[in-house]
Amino acid sequence: MITATRPSPRRLLRRARVATALVLTVLLTVLLAACSSPAAGDVPPHAAATHDDRAFRSTFRHAFADVDGVRMHYVTGGSGSPVVLLHGWPQTWYGWWPIMPALAEHHTVYAVDLPGLGDSTGTPKGYDKATLARYVHTLIADRLKIRNAAVVGHDLGAAVAFQYAAQFPGHTTRLGYLDLPLPGPGIDAATYRSLSWHIAFHSQRRVPETVVDDDVRAYLALFYPQVAYGGTAFGGTSERSPFTDAEIDEYARTYGRPSALSGGFELYRALDQDVRDTTAAAPVRVPALLMTAQGQLDAVRATVEPRVRDIVRAVDVPKAGHWLVEENPRFVTAELLRFLAG
Repeated sequence: MITATRPSPRRLLRRARVATALVLTVLLTVLLAACSSPAAGDVPPHAAATHDDRAFRSTFRHAFADVDGVRMHYVTGGSGSPVVLLHGWPQTWYGWWPIMPALAEHHTVYAVDLPGLGDSTGTPKGYDKATLARYVHTLIADRLKIRNAAVVGHDLGAAVAFQYAAQFPGHTTRLGYLDLPLPGPGIDAATYRSLSWHIAFHSQRRVPETVVDDDVRAYLALFYPQVAYGGTAFGGTSERSPFTDAEIDEYARTYGRPSALSGGFELYRALDQDVRDTTAAAPVRVPALLMTAQGQLDAVRATVEPRVRDIVRAVDVPKAGHWLVEENPRFVTAELLRFLAG
């Protein structure tokens, strides 16, 4: 017969301490995992598109700054000389994402949501490009203390970039001007509105909001292919979009806000003021790069040259319509890096 030996009180206390420590370790591990991997509902809307993108999270971050009643959103990352990227319609900072990692290997990148658009909230004092340029300059030069930036704009963001360089030449090292006839002495507002149905349509008061508000995503999805390579805007018949469903979802998320939708159309309603401001502006003399859709270089250059005097490189982008970055990112990246390197 074997007689069981009862553990001593001291041994029982040690066992209880070990068990408690194990329970605490498990609980701590669970809590740390929960903190490091937030639920989808905990991700703020402005970060949803980049939350699971390792390339983004390893280099870039979202940030905000208050500028004259507008809370401006921008994305920044990289190292080296500063480069400011300005989007057009209907895009946001996200339109630069295909080329931002390559730029960030050599430069500190600042991709900005224009006032009232994207995830920049609040209403700017005006949507004319001279006013928007002053908001961007306050963000870059005053809030971020950067007074030696290269400024690159696409579409209507190119007109903002032009105004930035015209108003603040001492704070602008280079100007990248991508695919936009410049409203001004080279083309007046009435002629500008006749260039495309969408320019005339967006220039109307309240009409585009009324028509588009029912389904912003459907409108954007139909629009993107029209001005892509081979699209109807260039005399073709292609209905291929250079944007993925996820990219369209991201743009629809921001332009789905009524204030952002109206703000996007206000960019076009400001054309008359843009013509006056460009005409009155001092010529830009910083080195400039001009890039356009394939076959559009001569027409766009004729509107830009009266106010941009040092175009050091002018090229159309092969196999690209209006969406230069999405349709030929390798070519655009190479041209920008060469230009920014001087």
